[in-house]
Amino acid sequence: MSIPTRKLRFSPKQRTVFRWWNTPGLAENDGLICDGAVRSGKTMCMSFSFLIWSMTNFSGRSFAICGKTITSVRRNVLGSLRELAREAGFGISEKLSQHYFDVTLGGKSNRYYLFGGRDESSAALIQGMTLAGVMFDETALMPRSFVEQAIARCSVTGAKLWFNCNPAGNSHWFKREYIDKAAEKRLIVLHLTMEDNPSLSPSVRARYERLYTGTFYERFVLGKWCDVSGLIYPMFSEKRHVLRELPREFGRYVVSCDYGTVNPSSFGLWGESGGVWYRVAEYYFDSRREGHQRTDEEHYAGLEKLCGEREIERVICDPSAASFIECIRRHGRFRVAPAKNDVISGIRRVGDMLNGGKLMFSAACGDCIREFGLYRWDDSAAADRPIKENDHAMDDVRYFAAYISQPRESFFCAAVKR
Repeated sequence: MSIPTRKLRFSPKQRTVFRWWNTPGLAENDGLICDGAVRSGKTMCMSFSFLIWSMTNFSGRSFAICGKTITSVRRNVLGSLRELAREAGFGISEKLSQHYFDVTLGGKSNRYYLFGGRDESSAALIQGMTLAGVMFDETALMPRSFVEQAIARCSVTGAKLWFNCNPAGNSHWFKREYIDKAAEKRLIVLHLTMEDNPSLSPSVRARYERLYTGTFYERFVLGKWCDVSGLIYPMFSEKRHVLRELPREFGRYVVSCDYGTVNPSSFGLWGESGGVWYRVAEYYFDSRREGHQRTDEEHYAGLEKLCGEREIERVICDPSAASFIECIRRHGRFRVAPAKNDVISGIRRVGDMLNGGKLMFSAACGDCIREFGLYRWDDSAAADRPIKENDHAMDDVRYFAAYISQPRESFFCAAVKR
């Protein structure tokens, strides 16, 4: 099997993409991650190398090629792959309606299924399959649940994982869990820039460099993982709002809860000192990260541990979590109330408190701090609306701000004169 020679030139990094799986010292790894700039040739090299590897090492097996949508897979991957494969002598038979194609060469035949990882529900589409390998195109655009379900399907001996993506924010799950942990997961990380794509002329590279500025330039041209504009709380600053030492005493304590079963549950313990509210500690349980779900009673035990022996003024809870609210009431220790859930109004209150120096955060509240760097407006929405991702601690912060902004008299019936 050979790479077509039709006036194609490859950079050293692109050659590594083609050869890693049969190169001593690299082939022992379980997968390859190619990240970096736009137009750096990641998809073309990876998809064709994936095809050559699979046809060299297997016959009669199933593989998956995944993208944000099946349409994007056909557009971004199959167009050039089909052409290169036929030039190299592969036979391709495509079943458009069933979203797969068969490839044959020299008596060998394998099947390649196409999947779209659009949202959390997409993980169900790939369940139950047995795969000898999977390739993800634009991995950072897919939900973690889908990617990890596809990885779990690769149970054939010798299976390997192939990821490519343009960078996203520094706290993106793929950056944290795969790129930063590549060594322990036995993955190769190959970073490509436009200079690693010989098919781009200097004038084309210069045009891309002129198109972008600031963090967009760093992300799309230099291929760096960095955060861009669109943050809901751009005023949040770790330097200003995150503290390693907190006041020793607090006059009031409040807990805010965003409750989830499949989605994370986030509880914040807030203490007031000198007119400033501090997020003293947090409980954050992500069932996908931990590999199992918790019951209402188990989450209640987490609430008890978070509060310790402190006297809690009120537990403000996600208004949709009726069963958990009832669980808290049944135990009889905490006064609980459903939160006010006017999203835009709550966001304004949080922003005002951050700007006014009225909200501070313990450095131990890592998940909340992480979400501040990821919580963004949905640019595709007709009205102001946050993207429903990385918003669990953000929701509990919003519930807290809505509660604390109410007149104090409304908290306690006993304060009303008879």
